[in-house]
Amino acid sequence: MPTPFDRHHPSYPPVLGARLLPEGGVEFRVWAPKAERVELEVESPLVERLPMVRDARGYSSLRHSEAQAGWRYRYRLNEAQSFPDPVSRSQPDGVHQASEVTELEFHWSDADWSGRTLNELVIYELHVGTFSPEGTFDGVVKRLDRLQALGINAIELMPVAQFPGDRNWGYDGVYPFAVQSSYGGARGLQQLVDACHARGIAVLLDVVFNHLGPEGNYLGQFGHYFSSRYRTPWGDALNFDGRHSDDVRRYFIENALSWFCDFHIDGLRLDAVHAIFDQSARPFLRELADLTRELGELQNRRLLLIAESNLNDPKLVQSSAVGGFGLDAQWVDDFHHALHMTLTGERSGYYTDYRGLEDLLVALRRGFIFAGQESHYRGRKHGSKLPALEARQVVVSIQNHDQIGNRAIGDRLTAKLSFEQLKLAAGFVLLSPYVPMLFMGEEYGETAPFAYFVSHSDEKLIRAVRDGRRRDFAHFKWDVEPPDAQSEATFKQCVLGFERHVPETLSRGQCVEGCLPVAPSSILWMFYQVLIRLRRSHPTLQLRSLEFVEVLDWSDRGGCGLHYRVAEAELLVAFNTADREIEIELPAVSSGWKRLLSSRAKEWGGTEKDSEEDHLFLAESIRLAPHSFVVFECRTSEF
Repeated sequence: MPTPFDRHHPSYPPVLGARLLPEGGVEFRVWAPKAERVELEVESPLVERLPMVRDARGYSSLRHSEAQAGWRYRYRLNEAQSFPDPVSRSQPDGVHQASEVTELEFHWSDADWSGRTLNELVIYELHVGTFSPEGTFDGVVKRLDRLQALGINAIELMPVAQFPGDRNWGYDGVYPFAVQSSYGGARGLQQLVDACHARGIAVLLDVVFNHLGPEGNYLGQFGHYFSSRYRTPWGDALNFDGRHSDDVRRYFIENALSWFCDFHIDGLRLDAVHAIFDQSARPFLRELADLTRELGELQNRRLLLIAESNLNDPKLVQSSAVGGFGLDAQWVDDFHHALHMTLTGERSGYYTDYRGLEDLLVALRRGFIFAGQESHYRGRKHGSKLPALEARQVVVSIQNHDQIGNRAIGDRLTAKLSFEQLKLAAGFVLLSPYVPMLFMGEEYGETAPFAYFVSHSDEKLIRAVRDGRRRDFAHFKWDVEPPDAQSEATFKQCVLGFERHVPETLSRGQCVEGCLPVAPSSILWMFYQVLIRLRRSHPTLQLRSLEFVEVLDWSDRGGCGLHYRVAEAELLVAFNTADREIEIELPAVSSGWKRLLSSRAKEWGGTEKDSEEDHLFLAESIRLAPHSFVVFECRTSEF
């Protein structure tokens, strides 16, 4: 399928890797400038070695008229060692073994699908291996109806590029183009995406363009993929701005476009872009954003790029016309850290920089808290004073894979917060003006941890992982021993127990009057469902603009509020984070405030009397129960 890349880089040869030809056979192409001689080594089933034709840029190619899908192959460099294909689409026998020629043609049923806008997203982050007992893409498909019933309209998959073994978070991937075989491979991912689109659910994919994993990483044998000028926490940085970097950039841009074109992925979450070192005049991220935008226009699809960054730099999402990179949105950790500290009181590690509710108010007003002021944790100034972000450019959460998994034992908020506080946290995330993201199991209060796990085969590497985890936790002063990341038991305890917590009849919308759940997990699931429905239906929550929301400050009492105003209506969300009842002032409105929802209502497992939706609050103030929030509405016209 033609892409903008073909037009912008006409001097580059066509698609890398092993490409099935319409007339039959396979064309093999690899960038291996470090090798004077490259041979294709195919197993058909006997091993056959064929010399490849090398061009001036170091690309070697060969057409094999008899090769077909399922054939195994390697590239032999300089008549010495043979390696899997850096652009392998399948590694069925693991990262050290032969690559497999893979058929990527798929009978898609999503011709009418054009994606979703940032404004409407409610994102659900999940790890394929622990989301279901099967640990596969098919296991995710089986639970899509439940996510749809909850109100989720976008799932975000943690990385699925082939990693060593069958247990990993995904950030140790070493074949960016190959879909993890133990998850179901390329065909399994295509089937999942097609099933999601049939239900109106977009698919975002976490990709790692800042490093490769340590085991099975053979890219350096082929070409100048790595740079000695920079260093990441995970090893050598990728070469995005040095000699031969044009071809390295091409490799990762082609990878991104492949996810969009071959797998119909709707957006990419770019892992740790602060570790993509690039001093060129046209940075890699800007080039990627430009080509992604052009591809979306060509295909009439909404394609999104969402960055993870620890820089607090609005430049990532600013337009290239004003010197920005032009990405669509970014994760904002400040929101999480301030809310986490407010609710848990934790002050170790990076939480030492946050003052609780006072900082949470700042995050609600502008996204970033740190915008150039001193960070005690970093020992320097942090963030940028560039113009504030737009609400739709900010992705927020109270739990995600990093903030749970990078705790010593991977404990979730259910281990630290009361039931009322869990509901309060949900209100902050889902009723904020920003793009909300949930982490799998959060919606029903999953108690299984999400610890770090791997399945390496190198004993030296396994010891390094164990030692590294202990060092990482030193500044948090947690007096616990982290679980063994290599142990299969560590992985197994992270598998979700969805069916144990939420009845299938409830999640499929089959619960009728008189069968309301009494289990806290089921109540919490329904509470999330109601909040998501409110977020997606109420006119005041549709615009995703900070222009239409005022942040109310009752922090001297432990409270705050969000006052949304549009032409049709006003909405007030009043929060009490304190462990005592407080009194707050209601903004003046002509016709009074009607209560839509109270987190302390009996129907949500609280102690208040049955809901008072028809009651109008005309008083100037009300009292809020501890660890609770109330949603009020004032209609200025019918809608």
